[in-house]
Amino acid sequence: MSKDAVESAQAASRTDTAQVPADAGDAGYSKDLKARHVNMIAIGGAIGTGLFLGAGGRLHDAGPALALAYLVCGVFAFFVVRALGELVLYRPSSGSFVSYAREFLGEKGAYVAGWMYFLNWSTTGIADITAIALYTHYWSLFTDIPQWVLALIALAVVLVVNLISVKIFGEMEFWFAIIKVATLVGFMLIGIFLLATRHEVGGGTPGVGVITDNGGVVPHGVMPVILVMQGVIFAYAALELVGIAAGETAEPEKVVPRAVNSIMWRVGLFYVGSVVLLALLLPGSVYSADESPFVTVLSKIGIPAAGDVMNLVVLTAAMSSLNSGLYSTGRILRSMAMAGSAPRFTARMNRSQVPYGGILLTCAVCVLGVGLNYLMPSQAFEIVLNIASLGVISTWVIIMVCHLVFVRRAQAGVMTRPSFRLPFSPVTEITTVAFLLACLGMMWNDAEVGRRTLLLIPAIAVLLIAGWFGVRRRVSQSTDRELSDFTQ
Repeated sequence: MSKDAVESAQAASRTDTAQVPADAGDAGYSKDLKARHVNMIAIGGAIGTGLFLGAGGRLHDAGPALALAYLVCGVFAFFVVRALGELVLYRPSSGSFVSYAREFLGEKGAYVAGWMYFLNWSTTGIADITAIALYTHYWSLFTDIPQWVLALIALAVVLVVNLISVKIFGEMEFWFAIIKVATLVGFMLIGIFLLATRHEVGGGTPGVGVITDNGGVVPHGVMPVILVMQGVIFAYAALELVGIAAGETAEPEKVVPRAVNSIMWRVGLFYVGSVVLLALLLPGSVYSADESPFVTVLSKIGIPAAGDVMNLVVLTAAMSSLNSGLYSTGRILRSMAMAGSAPRFTARMNRSQVPYGGILLTCAVCVLGVGLNYLMPSQAFEIVLNIASLGVISTWVIIMVCHLVFVRRAQAGVMTRPSFRLPFSPVTEITTVAFLLACLGMMWNDAEVGRRTLLLIPAIAVLLIAGWFGVRRRVSQSTDRELSDFTQ
């Protein structure tokens, strides 16, 4: 059955009836996410482990220029989310970009998009449980407990919470995001006070002199700044959660534009602002990948309890990220399973309308991360971060390509673009894709981790091709059934 025939039938069906979902994977979900949930999920997606833990090591490697890296990557991240937001208003779907890839790129495109996103979040889940274990080791009470045990406990707790209902997920993310935002605002106020009063921090006086006396904005040259780019992109990886959450809210046309448009100033305030403050308070060499940079600063001003409080908050942020990862992969895998490109059990939902099959599959991969924490506790975070970056970059590229096809079809009169649009198309999409691919290529200059990560691409490609041959018959049967349903 041709893809064009399916698309024609889908388009005709949308004009005739609203009760039949364009994506079979959208059926069965509740609409329990409110506007406040989606808005705070967008904020939470912009504030996570990549900032709270990852910024420490990146400041150490790249210096104050890290703020510029966050700004540049933040602009392109905004373009991606704006493009996704336009697609959401065209057709909300819990399958999000996988559903759009199916419509605009065909089943192979949806297959690649879905499994690369699964790679992203399953490895991000490993990074999150690693971060949780590292945060917990900050307290002497837990230092004797192996890192892998703490990681396993964190995974079990979040799994149980995620399986209850989407409303509980939304409430948790709402309060997690409020905690993260309130803490960052509090830290920034403290940082501004320290700068204004010239209060001693770690034996030195904060201010521009901290930067100029320690090698300037780029103390180690431009290359380290370039090398941290893929890690910075990872920090923004959860922004696309807005598109997935839109499938479980009653008024996406009102909620999504507001959430997407606010992302840009959040990036400027929380990421760029925080990194600039951190650079003005302490030299980059003082920060490390093993400790949150916020904890480092608060500990240096002689208030150990403040470090404890901040550590608890960043632990919460990592739990939030893990929670979001299980949520998103559960929905994406269900969309794929309904089309035949994921295991059948990942389509299953419980009585609370939660797709538990996909969530359990993601947890199974995270259990492998527990093993990684056992075998290589000191390197676990950086290893999985780089692998997750492959998934992030491929997902964002697919979103922009889908948007390009969507715009071309709109220009041809096949469909109508909503009023909420990505500006300067197609230049914006092409520039964003080029930037993302350049970031991927930059990883080759990192011989220790980045180059090894790139060498995994052929292996991932072989697995994807082999997997496609394994599911293509089931996908074809599913497509035929879908066409039959639409033409009845």
